[in-house]
Amino acid sequence: MNHCHEDFWNALDELASTSEIVIDRPKGSAHPRFPDFIYRVDYGYLKNTASMDGGGIDVWVGSGGKKIDAVLCVVDLMKRDSEIKILIGCTEEEKAEVYRTHNETPYMKGILIRRDTAEPGRPGDRTDA
Repeated sequence: MNHCHEDFWNALDELASTSEIVIDRPKGSAHPRFPDFIYRVDYGYLKNTASMDGGGIDVWVGSGGKKIDAVLCVVDLMKRDSEIKILIGCTEEEKAEVYRTHNETPYMKGILIRRDTAEPGRPGDRTDA
């Protein structure tokens, strides 16, 4: 595995393992400002971290184990910002839901970058918008 890629994932592992995960929008709950939007996977943040929007680093927490298995890089044209979302323990179906969530409007687009579980030297799979 490329050392840069490995170092990135190890840094995320360290950040997540030393932070409390706060789920403030559980699966099935409505968005506070957009009641028609229902969260299909648990959504929250890493406590005592910082992201572009001034809140904690966003996380999607799936029903699998507690391993970081992907990140989603998002551009939001309404807020005019970009962010990284960490996916923790998401099944393939949950990853697909998260990806759809960040790509279903013309105002937000994202790419899903999977943790490289392939052979050494092969880049991780990406799902592009």
